[in-house]
Amino acid sequence: MWKAPAGTEATLVGVPQLSVPLTDAENGELNPLGINCLRTLPAFGRVIWGSRTRKGDDRLTDEWKYIPVRRLALFLEESLYRGTQWVVFEPNDEPLWAQIRLNLGAFMHTLFRQGAFQGQKPEDAYFVKCDKETTTQNDINLGIVNIVVGFAPLKPAEFVIISIQQIAGQIAV
Repeated sequence: MWKAPAGTEATLVGVPQLSVPLTDAENGELNPLGINCLRTLPAFGRVIWGSRTRKGDDRLTDEWKYIPVRRLALFLEESLYRGTQWVVFEPNDEPLWAQIRLNLGAFMHTLFRQGAFQGQKPEDAYFVKCDKETTTQNDINLGIVNIVVGFAPLKPAEFVIISIQQIAGQIAV
């Protein structure tokens, strides 16, 4: 669920052949430009070989360049919005903020356990902040509660780099 919709599992069904066969080198030139290529790979057939959004050009240095990152962010945005509708009309103070942190933290922790984020520990993978720093007295007076949620998304490994080194002499065992 958290991986890119591309690669050897993203086969193109019903496509007899591609009009332009691409080499690894050609794909390597197009991918950094944000172009998701269609490739024919031995043993796999025709596949989608890219997971970039329209902001996927490396020159744009956009944090939303990968489809799975954007998809996860949209999922989080909608889920967190729906999951906080109960907050409306509650007293806007520390007990509410603590409940928000607890509820959203539990949701984010479930996603962490499912492998949705980078990081070995929850504190490396996500945070939920809702307190007097995020919600000032002026915000309270205006009926606003501010919640800040951060996450460390998984990013696809687009290129595999293998270094081979020859060792002279004998290896001691």
